[in-house]
Amino acid sequence: MGDKFRVEQTKRQEDLRMEDFKIEDPWRVFRIMSEFVEGFHSLSDLGKSVTIFGSARTDPRHNMYKAAVRTSELLVKEGFSIITGGGPGIMEAGNRGAFKKKESSVGLNIDLPFEQKPNPYINKLINFHYFFARKVMFLKYAKAFVIFPGGYGTMDELFECLTLIQTRRIAKMPVILYGSYFWKDLVKWLERMLYAQANNIDKEDLLIYKVVDKPEDVVKIIKQFYIKNKVKKIKKTLRRRRKTD
Repeated sequence: MGDKFRVEQTKRQEDLRMEDFKIEDPWRVFRIMSEFVEGFHSLSDLGKSVTIFGSARTDPRHNMYKAAVRTSELLVKEGFSIITGGGPGIMEAGNRGAFKKKESSVGLNIDLPFEQKPNPYINKLINFHYFFARKVMFLKYAKAFVIFPGGYGTMDELFECLTLIQTRRIAKMPVILYGSYFWKDLVKWLERMLYAQANNIDKEDLLIYKVVDKPEDVVKIIKQFYIKNKVKKIKKTLRRRRKTD
């Protein structure tokens, strides 16, 4: 009798939870909308920016942390704002390098079960509950992506960038993997398995990203990319004018 009662009680609880989901889900849309509205409004006047991804676990004494600080400093000198996930580790390093310049250090913080506190080097902080809304802001306002060593979250962000550029859902822009010691095996796997053996990507897809080991090379790649882009646009405009003359 007791077992039967417990089974029936559990079933009633599950039914009630399902009803709660049915009631809550339509209202959840408004929270999602509010995150997009706040993100678009807060970042609309940001100007050209570079998004830096990487591990939250990187110690400030680590060489990768120091490299991220230096990379950020150099990018800010070139007129770029810095966007990170707003947490510790590489995110903190990216914000730290940009912190001296007003409104150049953006943190897009995420609410997690194990609380991720925003780092203290942020000039503009936006909090998100939903990963997908936050991810849109990472991508929408960036002119380049710099990916330092990291875990699952960093891999997710890297492959999101690669996929959107490959499928032309966003404009082509620099995707820079920092730290060849960390990325070399993944790069080999992409070349040997995904391209050569499985034929699941095209050869040109391997050209979307570049691997570097110096902060100066990050800046150089980004600057060269946009100089070439500008030259292409000028040539395209001149060809159009010739056709109309």
